[in-house]
Amino acid sequence: MSRLVSVAHIHLEDGAFSPEWVIIWSVVAGAMVALALLVLRKGKVTPRKLAIAAMCTSVGFAAFQVSIPIFGGIHLNLTPLIGILAGPALGSLSVLIINIFSASIGHGGWGMVGANTIVNMTEVLVAYYFYRLVRSKLDFNRFFSGLGAAIFALSVSALVIIGIVAVSGLQDSEQTKEEVLGNMLLIAAANIVAGVIEGVITGYVVSFISKIRPDLLSDAEGNGRQDPDTASEDIDAASD
Repeated sequence: MSRLVSVAHIHLEDGAFSPEWVIIWSVVAGAMVALALLVLRKGKVTPRKLAIAAMCTSVGFAAFQVSIPIFGGIHLNLTPLIGILAGPALGSLSVLIINIFSASIGHGGWGMVGANTIVNMTEVLVAYYFYRLVRSKLDFNRFFSGLGAAIFALSVSALVIIGIVAVSGLQDSEQTKEEVLGNMLLIAAANIVAGVIEGVITGYVVSFISKIRPDLLSDAEGNGRQDPDTASEDIDAASD
C-alpha cells in the first residue's frame, strides 16, 4: 500500500480494479473531458493559450516522473499550477494527456488513466476556482493564493482517491475494504502534508510569474484584462 498513491496519483497496475470499475471511471472521465471540450468550443482558444497549455503539459509530465524519497516516495503533480495558468478546460485536457503519456511509460496502469484523470481534473478545477475566489473576492496576495489553492485542491483530490479506491476495491489485495480504507486514510494524510510542499512551490512560481508576465494570470484572477492575442485580432478586424 505504500506505493499506492502519491500527491496525487493512483499508482496501481492493470488488474487492480475489476473491469467494470475501469469502465465506470473511464466513462466518468470521458464525460468530464467532453464537457471541457464543449466549453472550449463555445469559447475562444488563442494560440497563446494553447502554448501555455502545451508548456504546462510538458512540465507537468516531467514533474510526474521525478520521485522524492519521502513518505515512501512521492512526486509533485503541479496540477494546481496547471489549473491556474491554463484554466479549467485546457488544464483538464492537459492532465488527460499527462496521464496517457505516464501510462505509456509504466507510471500507473492503462486501466488507471480514467480514475487518475478524474483525480487530476479535480485538482485543476478546484485550484483554478479557489485561486480566482481568493484573488478577486478576498484580495489575498499571489503567494498565499497559490499556496492555498494547491493545498486545498490536493486535499480534495486525496479524498477523491480514497473514494475511488474504497468503492472499487482491490482485486489483488487480501485486505478487507475496511482495512484498505484505513490504510488509505493514512496515505491521504501523508499526501496532504506533502501537498504543503507543492503549495509552497506553487505560491512562489505564481509570485514569480506575476513579476515577469502578469498577463498569464489575468484569467485566473478575473481582472477582465483582454488576452493580447484576442486584442490584436479585434484591432485587425476593426481596421478591415
